[in-house]
Amino acid sequence: MRVLVLGSGVIGVTSAYYLALKGFEVTVIDRQPAVGMETSFANAGQVSPGYSAPWAGPDVPLKAMKWLFQCHAPLSIRPDFSLWQLQWMARFLRNCSAQRYALNKSRMVRLAEYSRDCLRELRANTGIHYEERNRGTLQVFRTQKQLAAEAKDIAVLRQMEVPFEHLDPAGCTRIEPALAHVKDQLLGGLYLPGDETGDCQLFTTQLAAKAQALGVQFRQSATIQRLVTQQNQLLGVEVHTGHGIETLEADHYVVALGSYSRQLTHALGLDLPVYPVKGYSLTVPIINSDAAPVSTVMDETYKVAITRFDQRIRVGGMAELAGFDLSLNPHRRATLEMVLNGLFPHAGHVSQALFWTGLRPMTPDGTPIIGQSGARFPNVWLNTGHGTLGWTMACGSAQVLADLIAHDKPAIETQELNNKRYSA
Repeated sequence: MRVLVLGSGVIGVTSAYYLALKGFEVTVIDRQPAVGMETSFANAGQVSPGYSAPWAGPDVPLKAMKWLFQCHAPLSIRPDFSLWQLQWMARFLRNCSAQRYALNKSRMVRLAEYSRDCLRELRANTGIHYEERNRGTLQVFRTQKQLAAEAKDIAVLRQMEVPFEHLDPAGCTRIEPALAHVKDQLLGGLYLPGDETGDCQLFTTQLAAKAQALGVQFRQSATIQRLVTQQNQLLGVEVHTGHGIETLEADHYVVALGSYSRQLTHALGLDLPVYPVKGYSLTVPIINSDAAPVSTVMDETYKVAITRFDQRIRVGGMAELAGFDLSLNPHRRATLEMVLNGLFPHAGHVSQALFWTGLRPMTPDGTPIIGQSGARFPNVWLNTGHGTLGWTMACGSAQVLADLIAHDKPAIETQELNNKRYSA
């Protein structure tokens, strides 16, 4: 049975790999010349099930108002002059209650924990390497208010049996010795030992090679022109390649186009609640290994993650609601540099850093959309809307999707993951 996967980012490639393991004949198409060239290219480098949480929380509306007037605010809202932006923000605000936050976080952590286990199994089975580290995530707090807010996250972690350790400043430097010089600026930290790190784009490239060995075909530089439908079936996808226009046909179609999933599926009568949330990163060459982090440090004040690769540091964060704008804002670079230099001065060659931006496909409740698109087009499947946790949730999402398409029972509950929750 043939499956056509639309998108060759980390979600599309993992979907193809797990579908191939199930025995499907899989083809992947993407407009880019190689895999992992958009949102997967330079993300924060985290596989962080313990840090999985929705952006929509009880304190976010007030914080957002304050951030509008701050120079280094983690959130920025710029009108894109679309009704959709306003509708998405309204849905987002409806998820900012304590009850919704707890529900959304619990299902996100459940999927992320499962996904981390799937990644470990994949790594053991394939021998894949991507500058991975298994040293956890350290979330550092600078204010009493941040420490107090930590309690609600710890309650969910306990409920989901996720290991964690609450740390004082001395404990933070035990986990990350290079923080010793800023110990007096920290009030504490939350250490999540089960989290991992690595280069997502390298992982995607390596996994694509493993998928090809299983028979998966990759059609890069193939731009989708339109969907060919008849009654309640998607019959094919018309694409433009270097050889002209052709129509690719399959039995099942998987939409894994990240922020662009909503635009494509409008032709199918779907209204996916996925908005492009713009993020930034710096990739900094290391000049002093002892002054660099050993894993990931999340600065709670600025919502910026600093992640160690072999010879590089990835600094990622920020969130802009500005439509599909991909321009590089120098003020965001200044914030990333400030956080890196504040916590790990002299660790890297900041002047030689690669400055990058990408669009995270975000749902209002933070949970991705995985499963059948609906009754109207039963051969169309969705794997999108992972927000800032695309790589964290990639393997688990792909395994769930492959199980559903193969009519196998997934290892975790999937009812809350499909698009029906937005039509209830």
